[in-house]
Amino acid sequence: MARRLQKMFRAEEVLDLILENPNPLDSEGEDIAAEAIDEDDLDAQPDSDSELSSDEETLPPPKKRACSGNEPTETAKDGTVWRQEQVGTPLHFTPIEPYAKDGEPSAKASRSIRSRLQSFLCFITLEMLCTIQQWTTQHARQEQQYWFMDLPELMAFISVIILRGVTKVPSLCDSWSANLGNPTIISTMARKRFQDIMQHLRFDDMFTRRERAETDRFAAISDLWESFAANCISSYIPGRHITVDEQLFPTKTRCCFLQYIATKPDKFGIKFWVACDLKSKYICNVFPYLGIKNSASMRCVDCYKYTCGKCTKPMPWQCQMCADSADNAQSEG
Repeated sequence: MARRLQKMFRAEEVLDLILENPNPLDSEGEDIAAEAIDEDDLDAQPDSDSELSSDEETLPPPKKRACSGNEPTETAKDGTVWRQEQVGTPLHFTPIEPYAKDGEPSAKASRSIRSRLQSFLCFITLEMLCTIQQWTTQHARQEQQYWFMDLPELMAFISVIILRGVTKVPSLCDSWSANLGNPTIISTMARKRFQDIMQHLRFDDMFTRRERAETDRFAAISDLWESFAANCISSYIPGRHITVDEQLFPTKTRCCFLQYIATKPDKFGIKFWVACDLKSKYICNVFPYLGIKNSASMRCVDCYKYTCGKCTKPMPWQCQMCADSADNAQSEG
């Protein structure tokens, strides 16, 4: 700075200025020094401009700042506006609490279940049993006028079916045999009576089925099945994680929606989509796959979205859903 001042003032002039103002902090001295510095800065302006231009080429552009009231804000490159807030400021929305519950029976089920029988009636109610009794008797009386089955006998029939599923035997006759038979099954119901009920077992009105089947492929059991699925949903509160997958129930019944899956142990059967609680393996929702009428217009991804959405629709929205593969999980969003 001294070198630059020498360009404008000689030594004698500087001494005269100092002698005229003995106090260097005087306002006049400050004005003269400020004028000298300002003129020097103006002379050196071209050099500083070139330096700034070179710096601007190398440094990134400064971030934009937008003032909104008294709160300082900063706008990112993608347009996101960040606002500085003090610690403890209440938010404008309620934060989402994590859904950390484990699966448990609903309040309604907890109040009504005190025994195994009450647990069974929680899913298959007395009203549903009366419906099965009514339509089974209707079908049987087309051949035998005085055929009859009461509710205790129907429940005994269902218990035999459950026991046969637990104790595997090669054939139906073996369940009543002396060597392989189950003593509980033998004492509950005779084999001939069991086969007689199985032959006439029905779940809907046989005289209106043809009309209902035009719009519902599952018309033979759809009403009772929807009631069963609704009871499964209302009787249990699932945990945080729910799995959705297909399950093939083997059957030799001839129907239009029978599926063939080569990777399953039993190749033919009715395919069901099942939503289960991951921890307890409880069936939260289940419905049959009845085929797609316009299969050419629906992609596989759309089919998975529809299926998983239908399975998990009645579930708590905080639950996390898992599919059977990564592709399905991506398609479900």
